[in-house]
Amino acid sequence: ALAMAGGDGSQAVVAGIAADNDLPYACIPAGTRNHFALDLGVDRDDVVGALDAFVEAGERLVDLAEVNGRVFVNNVSLGIYAEAVQRDEYREAKIKTLLDTVPQVLGPDAEVPELEWESPSGKRHHSGAAILVSNNKYRLGKAVGSGTRPKIDDGELGIAVLADPVAAGRRLRQFQKPWRDWSAPDFEVGAEEEVAAGIDGEAATLEPPLRFTIRRAAL
Repeated sequence: ALAMAGGDGSQAVVAGIAADNDLPYACIPAGTRNHFALDLGVDRDDVVGALDAFVEAGERLVDLAEVNGRVFVNNVSLGIYAEAVQRDEYREAKIKTLLDTVPQVLGPDAEVPELEWESPSGKRHHSGAAILVSNNKYRLGKAVGSGTRPKIDDGELGIAVLADPVAAGRRLRQFQKPWRDWSAPDFEVGAEEEVAAGIDGEAATLEPPLRFTIRRAAL
């Protein structure tokens, strides 16, 4: 078996190795936010207790996700969203908080990266919408449990595209969501230059096209 005591970015590296070698894996929540541990049901406040996975534990199969061959356990954020999470004021914010601050993050004066993607209807979009692709779908909005995933074994990516800067900068009606979201086994994002990304909370740049896929029951 393999285990990683660290944050989500480190978890992804070792989880990928475990999956490639068909080894059991234990998530030891010794990072800052430990979202993967949370959605696995691991007690994030009991680092030592998580080691019991090696002696007395049940097993479950969960999914992993990839972008251009790089494994991630939580999510990849793109564009302005990716840049926002690198700022000090957003560094500790969860997904729910970031979605609630869309009008501030995507104001009319924001510098918008050009991202190309396809909606479930098959329509191609060319916009600077900020995009979040996750290993299984997150609960979004203000409901209880927002910012967490009900499952990590549905076999599909969660995809959320935030409103373009003009729409987000307006006063939205109360019943309108500033994002659209759906699930799919794969997803592709195009761009004319490198794309800023936050991969499991770590800053990165990715060469387009960005090809996302789910690895069902890989871990």
